Amino acid sequence: MDAARLPGTARPDQVVAHVDMDCFYAACEQRRDPDLAGEPLVVGMGYEAGETHGAVATASYEAREYGIESAMAISEALERLPRRVEADDEADTGIYRPVDMDYYESVAAAVKEILHVESDTVREVSIDEAYLDITDAVGWDGVAEWVGDLRATIESEVGVVASVGVAPTMSAAKVASDREKPDGQVVVEPGEVRAFFDDLPVDEVHGVGPVTARKLAELDIESAGDLARADPEQLERRFGERGREIRRYARGEDAREVTPRGDPKSLSRESAFTEAVEDTEEKRRKVSTLARAVADRADRKGARYQTVGIKVVEPPFDSNTRARSLPGPVADADLVESIALELLDEFAERPVRKLGVRVSKLDFSAGEQASLGGFEGESATESDAVPADTDVASAKTAESAVEGQASLTAFDDDHVPTDDRDGTDETDDTDGQVSLGDFE
Repeated sequence: MDAARLPGTARPDQVVAHVDMDCFYAACEQRRDPDLAGEPLVVGMGYEAGETHGAVATASYEAREYGIESAMAISEALERLPRRVEADDEADTGIYRPVDMDYYESVAAAVKEILHVESDTVREVSIDEAYLDITDAVGWDGVAEWVGDLRATIESEVGVVASVGVAPTMSAAKVASDREKPDGQVVVEPGEVRAFFDDLPVDEVHGVGPVTARKLAELDIESAGDLARADPEQLERRFGERGREIRRYARGEDAREVTPRGDPKSLSRESAFTEAVEDTEEKRRKVSTLARAVADRADRKGARYQTVGIKVVEPPFDSNTRARSLPGPVADADLVESIALELLDEFAERPVRKLGVRVSKLDFSAGEQASLGGFEGESATESDAVPADTDVASAKTAESAVEGQASLTAFDDDHVPTDDRDGTDETDDTDGQVSLGDFE
């Protein structure tokens, strides 16, 4: 099947590259300290050196051999891989580092400078991930050589490693970049798309998370090929329009074009507990950490916000959001934390498996900050029930354990592939790594 006959594509000749930095936070730490190369390395979110609190943001492949996974509590990680104390105490010990977001963003910026040289159309979807439209710049002839040169340039000029997938569509390119991690490249030409998808596990299809995969299995749909051949009407009855959408992706059909992202409309952070937590103080500590991270991210982006919200996931996958609006846009980390904690009070006595904090109604102008004098009594509280099937496709949750790394997923439209959410939340689908930078 040639490009012109591949159905459901944006353009017959479209060539899309998906660039995904491997184990990015750990790779940045190894770049800064070359002695860490090849070592079991754990990067912790909400973690301070020498402490036992916080959660795993990402772990090197060497650390993953000990069962370390993203979103795992640091205390549990330490049980599986004790902290290395002495320089000569190497056997079955690991090195722990706190997240250094400023440094990671500086490394990411250097990578993205290279990407913008390679293509005029770059869609940055997270701190370590981007799509490029290389139709005009490269085309299909010589694309494999181009990918090899791009990866070599990133490694030699920046000092981190990227995996790259190339395909006629965004969704296929995304899947391709995951196939030979780490340090891999996969090119899927138009005539190969159907065969490429056919034997893949169904949860590798764009838009299919762990919850949807379990429901598809109940219909004896376990591979992408099964999904591609499934009755579209049966899928629509079971999943609504999203059923037809994921079937199209499994067939290699994706009409989206690579478009640069504008300013986000919200910024969020989420983190999962290893087990459901009932302890009120532990939940409050988690929300405080997330609130500070969200406010810091907004500050770096030069954004003020008018709404503060939280997300609370109760076992097994029941998701709830609560939000409070201010009279006008502000930039106040203390206020974000206090509002988030007040909203959390409703769930003080309930078990929780995941928490998130979001700021929305963002304002990137340089106008004056709204007065908070009228906040009390003027704020509106919103209560939105999110469907329990919290499948997020491009930012796979801790339950999906992709590459052993959790992602911090977006609050809204959990069933919609995050790459389709133009102008809404920023969302990461990073290589087994909790995203602190663009928890979109």
